[in-house]
Amino acid sequence: MTGFAAIIVAGGRGARTGLESPKQWEILLGRRVIDWSVDLFLSHPDLLELVVVVDDLTAATSFPSKTKVVCGGDSRTASVRAGIAALTTADSTPVLIHDAARPGVSLSMIDTLVSALTEHDAAAPALPVSDALKSQASGHLSTVPREGLFRVQTPQAFRLSTIRAALETSDSYVDDLEAVEAAGARTTLVPGDARLHKITYAEDFDLLARLLSPALSVPRVGKGFDVHAFEPGDHVTLCGVKIPHTAKLKGHSDADAAWHALTDAILGAAALGDIGDHFPPSDPQWRNADSGIFLKHAQALAEQAGFTLANCDITVVCEAPKVKPHRETMRVRTAELLGLPLDAVSVKATTTERLGFTGRQEGIAAEAVAVLAPKA
Repeated sequence: MTGFAAIIVAGGRGARTGLESPKQWEILLGRRVIDWSVDLFLSHPDLLELVVVVDDLTAATSFPSKTKVVCGGDSRTASVRAGIAALTTADSTPVLIHDAARPGVSLSMIDTLVSALTEHDAAAPALPVSDALKSQASGHLSTVPREGLFRVQTPQAFRLSTIRAALETSDSYVDDLEAVEAAGARTTLVPGDARLHKITYAEDFDLLARLLSPALSVPRVGKGFDVHAFEPGDHVTLCGVKIPHTAKLKGHSDADAAWHALTDAILGAAALGDIGDHFPPSDPQWRNADSGIFLKHAQALAEQAGFTLANCDITVVCEAPKVKPHRETMRVRTAELLGLPLDAVSVKATTTERLGFTGRQEGIAAEAVAVLAPKA
């Protein structure tokens, strides 16, 4: 395969998502949407140059050093022209132009598009229209034949000289393929990919999360375990509930062993590390912190990864204090914090029959199991 250059167009506000920041800078499965495409292109062994076109250079942070970042124009065509101007490769070089809002580009698609340029001036992935199509005028519907209609995706491939010349005549093209079509170039469509779906609305994030991560199609189960020793005090905190006792639990935060175990269970189910990774005990800002902060953060990370917390089960292990009188309050507090129905939260207590450190009343242990369901 010959070498190629790539341009990723990452301008625009993406207002239809309803999000505060442009969609290309939002997080999808732990990475910014744009980084999915940047990382994929950079991983191709035949990439010669990569240009990212943005609205504001101050927003374009943390790109790999091999990436050239430039400001775009007032239209998409003007932005693509800015990207082309930044390229230094030969006029005959294949160039792939891609929308940052399509994070599902693959190495095989790149190879297919570049190969298509051996016999054509331009190529683009496309999916045939499978739904019934209607047009509406003056309140009346009419059927539009769908035979021969396609949904065209990106990246779109061209010889550099071909696309540069085609874009000089107008700023009003729907896509780059239209520009070369107007110039009489030989164009072709290659089979598209559902993973190249474009993020337009908020719900598209969930759709792409499922498409890009097959593991999201099944529930995840995580297990957490935590231990805290006793020290002088007058209560312990478990599941956010203060329980009177002759000692308190020792810890950097409020030492809520039950919620710490549940936090680790959620993080474990989503393969996102553990509580110490996100809230290190060496950090003074977490001193005496409410463990509900940790728990909600873990839930938010799981949501960003495409999962919803479905249910959880917490077991507290201690001889004293007696947990059972406070169990329902602990369930309610946990359910309220996590936005779960009460029947999705279980809290139990047991002892070790006076064996071990809990049996000697030196501290409290807690176990938790969390089930994460793929977002619908």
